[in-house]
This record gives sequence, C-alpha cells and structure tokens, in this order.
Amino acid sequence: MRKAIMIIAAMLTLCGGRAMAQRCLPGMSAVEVRADMVNGFYTGDSRNCGYDFGVFYSVFKGNANTWSFGGEFLQTYRPYGENGRIPVAQFTGEVGYNLHIVSDYSQTFHLYGGVSALGGYETVNWGKHTLSDGSTIRNGDAFIYGGALTLSAEFYLSDRLALGAHVKERFVFGNDTGHFLTQFGVHIKLTIE
Repeated sequence: MRKAIMIIAAMLTLCGGRAMAQRCLPGMSAVEVRADMVNGFYTGDSRNCGYDFGVFYSVFKGNANTWSFGGEFLQTYRPYGENGRIPVAQFTGEVGYNLHIVSDYSQTFHLYGGVSALGGYETVNWGKHTLSDGSTIRNGDAFIYGGALTLSAEFYLSDRLALGAHVKERFVFGNDTGHFLTQFGVHIKLTIE
C-alpha cells in the first residue's frame, strides 16, 4: 500500500503541472548591458541628439527589488551655426534602487520603477575651446552630479537571460550644457547568481 501511494504521488508530481522558474530570488545577481538614444532618435546626422552605453551589476533583494551599480558613457551634440554641432560627453557612475512594480505568474515579464544617484565628468568638444571657425567655447569641462528616474520592462527568454526596454530621465548639475536628458533604449540582462 505504501509503495502504491509513493508511485501515485510521483505520477501526480510529474503530470500535475510544470515547475515555475527560479528567477529574481534574493541573493541572485545579474549583469546588464544597455544601449540608448538620448533626446530623440540619433541617426548620425542629428544635430542635438545622442547615444549612451552602460554596464550595470544588479543584486536582487526581497520581492524582486534590486540594487544596481554601474557606469555609463553618454554622447550628445549641441547645434552650432547652420550645419555644425559640438559634442558633449559624460562619463558617469551610478547607484540605484529598482522597485518591482508588477510581474506575470510565470515570472517571464517584470516591470520596474527606479531611482538612482549619479556622479561623473562632462567634457565639451573633448576639451578643445577653439572651434574651426575661430570661435571660443565658454562652456568648459566639469564634474557633474545628479540623479535619474527609470521605468524598465524585462522579458525573460530563459532562466538566466532577459531582454528589456527602458525609459530614463537624467538630471545633472554642475555643468553649463543642460540639466535634463531623456534616454530610451534596450538592454540585455544575464543572471550570474
């Protein structure tokens, strides 16, 4: 009788449904690579748009919330004259907390809202103060600081690999070239446990 109950229990376990993925558990960690457009869609000819690349390390806490640490390189352009543009680059480090808003039952889709602090360095025209037409740039290089608000959606392709899309609003101070930057883009997240 005992043997029959064990066999029936094993059959129910195998046929009773599928096991759910073990994702976003406390203590797990992940590496994320981001690519963004900044202040519009950058095509190479855009006079005031830019792009951004970043790498982040995340640690999952309770309820799928995460702490994230990383760095970004952001390049934008400022229009100059009729056809010219001046490059503005930012190198920043960032620390943030991402609050898990919602996910589906199978843990395939996750939506996060995040807030972060950032600091770094901004260079205007790569440190060259004189333009090709002889004009002088008055905005110089500067140390910058500020924060960011992020809304991010992730879709897990497997237990370890997720693709995502995000929108981020950066606000930086200490510079003369503008304080608000809107980023939107995609990211790949690899869970490394």
